[in-house]
Amino acid sequence: MIPRRACRGSPTLRRSVYTKIKCSSSKLAAASSSQIPTPSSREYATITYGASIKPPQTVIEKVVERYAVGLSPEHVVQAGDYVMIRPEHVMTHDNTGPVISKFQSIGATSIHSSHQPVFTLDHDVQNLSQANLAKYSKIEAFARQHQIDFYPAGRGIGHQILIEEGYAFPYTLTVASDSHSNMYGGVGCVGTPIVRTDAAALWATGKTWWQVPRMIRVELKGKLRAGVTGKDVIVALCGAFGKDEVLNGAIEFCGEGVESLSVEERLTIANMTTEWGALAGVFPVDETLVDYYDGVVDKLEQRTFGGPPPPEHPRLNRARVHSLRQTLSAASNSSLASDPSASYALRLSFDLSSLVPHVSGPNSVKVATPLPKLEDKSVKVDKAYLVSCTNSRVGDLKSAADIFRGYKTPSTLTSSNSDFPDSTIKHHVHPSVQFYIAAASSVVQAESQARGDWDVLVRAGAKVLPAGCGPCIGLGVGLLEEGEVGISATNRNYKGRMGHPNAQAYLASPAVVAASAVKGIICSPDSLDPLRPEHGKGLEALEPIYNIVESTSTSASLSASSDLAPSTTSIEIMPPFPTQISGPVLFLPADNISTDAIYPGKYTYQDSMSRSQMGEVVLENYSKDASGLLKTLRSSLLEPWVHPATATEASTTPDTTSTAQEPPTTIPSPTNLSAPLLISGFNFGTGSSREQAATSLLAAGVPLVVAGSFGDIFKRNAINNGLICLECPSLVEYLTSTYSTQLEGGKRSAGAGSGVMISNSEETVSELSLKVKMAEGVMMLSEGKEESKFSFKSVGTSVQELWICGGLEGLVLKELKELKAAA
Repeated sequence: MIPRRACRGSPTLRRSVYTKIKCSSSKLAAASSSQIPTPSSREYATITYGASIKPPQTVIEKVVERYAVGLSPEHVVQAGDYVMIRPEHVMTHDNTGPVISKFQSIGATSIHSSHQPVFTLDHDVQNLSQANLAKYSKIEAFARQHQIDFYPAGRGIGHQILIEEGYAFPYTLTVASDSHSNMYGGVGCVGTPIVRTDAAALWATGKTWWQVPRMIRVELKGKLRAGVTGKDVIVALCGAFGKDEVLNGAIEFCGEGVESLSVEERLTIANMTTEWGALAGVFPVDETLVDYYDGVVDKLEQRTFGGPPPPEHPRLNRARVHSLRQTLSAASNSSLASDPSASYALRLSFDLSSLVPHVSGPNSVKVATPLPKLEDKSVKVDKAYLVSCTNSRVGDLKSAADIFRGYKTPSTLTSSNSDFPDSTIKHHVHPSVQFYIAAASSVVQAESQARGDWDVLVRAGAKVLPAGCGPCIGLGVGLLEEGEVGISATNRNYKGRMGHPNAQAYLASPAVVAASAVKGIICSPDSLDPLRPEHGKGLEALEPIYNIVESTSTSASLSASSDLAPSTTSIEIMPPFPTQISGPVLFLPADNISTDAIYPGKYTYQDSMSRSQMGEVVLENYSKDASGLLKTLRSSLLEPWVHPATATEASTTPDTTSTAQEPPTTIPSPTNLSAPLLISGFNFGTGSSREQAATSLLAAGVPLVVAGSFGDIFKRNAINNGLICLECPSLVEYLTSTYSTQLEGGKRSAGAGSGVMISNSEETVSELSLKVKMAEGVMMLSEGKEESKFSFKSVGTSVQELWICGGLEGLVLKELKELKAAA
């Protein structure tokens, strides 16, 4: 059951995680139509405003309220509320195959609303194996059968397509089964990630559950200097506020600095709010954005020469853009813009005029270095990449092409192509560097070719890849080999993501990536100018000016990283949910362990992998020995817990994408589980939305993870698949202090680090173990004969019910059967 709502700021599900659907389909339609126009009408929630006086809201809260269903008429959506949402669209990509399996496993046979899903094949497009082509064919056939909009391999990256085709549009709510759906915020759309199980539920019911995040306001002041880009802004923000200040929040950008940012720059910044730790990053709807849409419609209306005009685009047309422009002058009491007195948990400020080009890394987005400082180190580059949905649009490709044409001053980055004849190429890719390019979409590539930029890049020595994700996700050719260094205009540089775990990856703007490809070292574009002024001249401030203006929350992630007082009452336990979970401990002393570290990207789209195989590669990018160590810890137990899906794998041919199981027909007694228990630092599971990061831990026999805090997408995947996640910062800090002599600098690493693992040896199996008492909210850590007690907030009955049913799929299956039986 999906929670209808909780008190504002409440971190718990008050009732159930998936609301039972007892009303008739006509009642459901009536309930939803009061919030959102019916899909068949092809109308959009963009310009209809209510006149009633409401408590102040942010733009994000207002948009979510328009897409929430089942709310009472007087309810005003605020941060902390659990709501049922019926988003405008839900995008899936290569993971559509597993979502189809989940959809079928819950007994669904028809799509609730065929206009809502969008399929885009973009991740593994270089893979021409029969197995992958067959998977793509199956996805296309399913789309045709259910009349779902489908974009084949080669059309481009899904997020870019959703922008180009108007699925992500200002003042709408669009979700995707991919972590970078935050990017839609660049055009004033509330874009947020969901996971595969949510996607299946959305196909079947049109809706899923969501907790409205805490609101964070980021004021951008001043104006960027020439040669500084949107990529530098978000790289610097990730470094400046790198202590989980925005973790699991929803960011609203504002300030006079916004109007100077192009829409492409806004998309780049919004895209990487994911890496910053947020669940959404939304820019305001302003003249710049509406002018952008006018230009888009102009191009669409000029697609043919002579004859009748082209057919009107269903989502991007003159009437819709005109309606959008009218919102700019709407009265404050009827506008979807944020109310002046809206409440924010955190207010940050950042001075754009103080910023110089920045580089992220190596292997961490939270390490941001001003380019002039890094340039002094002459970091050698083996591979350079201008790919991904972050920075491979028309303007990005032009910036890179201008470097090869002959960079003179920073102003040339925004000059027209007429300044550089297409036949002129001053610089070429360095002989020791491999430079890879891939457009964000086929539309982008066509326009870049028409402008002459694409040809310049190719003739300068770039290697062309198809429009798609490719190296950014660690798939296809051109990956980093052991010991290599890469610089990329992508969004993630987690250890092992773009290739070998022992490679180093940096992130930078397209211009810096191109310049580095020319010189073979990380460098600035102006370093290519023989008349370059004295090093550092004009860069008065290397470190940007930023500030936390106001914080109304006691911690960076609200309750996520704050300890709770010892429980005075017991938590209700729903049988057969375990009352106690105990076992040997594997402690990973690192913060920000990413989903790439937990489950490498190279396995993500190998849908044929069995659960046992998934367990064999768990945490491979953290340490190649992790899986073996978990096996050793399991072998020390007399009757170790085994996930039901794993237990039946040997005798059946399982669907490895599904965890659904029938709930018990009788009420059994609560159980005690014995299994290896994983403990890690803060922001565990940051990064992508890959579901296998959670299910691979279950496959390895780990039923529970304890951390200081969790990345919200990972936690959502865990809840939806029955992996128990508990937050206990005091235990994490205690273990860090106790084993500080084994840690570099006596501290946890900021990322995957060196792969340090702390656990029992085979000779001292009983040395380090944990006993978790779920009802009491108490953990007992045993270190030989010593025992320490820690308090935590236990999970409610809603999460327990999901665990009993084997996850959200099992619960939806149960409720669909109840509906069928009641019909």
